[in-house]
Amino acid sequence: MIDQLIEILGSDNVLTGSDLESRYHHIWKMDVSLKVKAMVLPRRTADVSSVMKLCHQHKQPVSIFGGLTNLTGATEVAEEEVVISMEKLNKIVEIDEQSRTMTVESGVILEAIHAAVKEKNLLFPLNFGAKGSAQIGGVISTNAGGLRVLRYGMTRNLVLGIEAVTADGTIVSGLKKIIKDNTGYDLKQLFIGSEGSLGIITKAVLRLFEAPKSRSSAFVGVNGYNNVIKLMKYMDGGLAGTLSGFELIWASSYKAMTSPPTLMIPPLPYDYEFYVLIESLGSDQGKDRARLESLLGDAMEQELIEDAAIAYTESDLTWFWTIREDVHAFISMYEHQQHFDISLPIPLIGSVIAETIKKLGELPGVIKSYAFGHVADGNIHILVGKESMDPKLTSDVNDIIYGPLKDIGGSVSAEHGIGMHKKPYLTVSRSAAEIDMMRMIKRSLDQHNILNRGRIFDV
Repeated sequence: MIDQLIEILGSDNVLTGSDLESRYHHIWKMDVSLKVKAMVLPRRTADVSSVMKLCHQHKQPVSIFGGLTNLTGATEVAEEEVVISMEKLNKIVEIDEQSRTMTVESGVILEAIHAAVKEKNLLFPLNFGAKGSAQIGGVISTNAGGLRVLRYGMTRNLVLGIEAVTADGTIVSGLKKIIKDNTGYDLKQLFIGSEGSLGIITKAVLRLFEAPKSRSSAFVGVNGYNNVIKLMKYMDGGLAGTLSGFELIWASSYKAMTSPPTLMIPPLPYDYEFYVLIESLGSDQGKDRARLESLLGDAMEQELIEDAAIAYTESDLTWFWTIREDVHAFISMYEHQQHFDISLPIPLIGSVIAETIKKLGELPGVIKSYAFGHVADGNIHILVGKESMDPKLTSDVNDIIYGPLKDIGGSVSAEHGIGMHKKPYLTVSRSAAEIDMMRMIKRSLDQHNILNRGRIFDV
């Protein structure tokens, strides 16, 4: 079969043996060499199709690699697998300024998309910390969220068309640029968020927006979670549809983000319960910043906020948002850690997270826990620093964080997906009937269960 892969792709695009020593399964584990049967690097959709036809014929398990930035074990692989890396399908096919769309291959890096559309005075609003390495195919396959979901929605809302290859090598192409297409099942939605388990995304048509002419931000100190909610509603109404970011950071997280070993200087003193990072995208920098200042002044008079620091320069904007986006401030602090990405009803976030952090603090083996996230869409991230990766400790931490979610209608995964690591907790967020239907779809599209097997659930 390896000889046949070489025949399809050429020897330079099929890596085996010692050629895999410099390869890895995650960007945080670059020192661990990849051990698989082979890694293939297709250059065209037709290559992906040919590879999958061959693997389907041999019932050969296949895993898909994008930017390797996932946080759910989605790129952990077994030695008998073949890995398809999408890195060479990295062309920006077209930017259509009139239809405000962009057609890209799946290996294009998100940051490259931002740069390309910026030159056309357009915006692709999806934005998160891993933008410099995440590939758009992986972004779509996990339905990523990020920092501007409040205004623009999840990835699902930003994809107009998809080309994908199914497990038997069939090419399903629906690269339309239109927003409205009410002609039966919306098949692209099968592939968005399915974590590569139903098909390999090879191309996508992305929805673009006119680039904003202004960007205003402020860091705000708030006491009391009720005031956080009141502030969000007040700012959203006052900014008249231009509010694009409302990020909540708990006090302990803010201190860790702005203290050594990080180089970040705190914009506000360490005096408040919560810190909110606000972003508004508008059309007139002077007027928009003045409106933000006025609203914050009024919020202070109403005792919704305690303090505020406004970004007046591009350097200030970079400073503020680097604090929020640079999770490495936490990662470098603890050798052993767990990352969580949960959704909760917005009114319950304050009390549920407070109780969760309290319980984690009482659990032997936990050193410190940190919370931050996209409160406007109910998505909170929790990082837990631990003394070890003892399985019992890991399970106890999971139980504390996931335990309350089912009864309050929450989710164990807001934007990271399920991957390998969250499978035991899928039933917290999905009913037995829903999981059975997902399994039925998987079996229909992947008869031999070879494509990204074991992700989300076991068939």
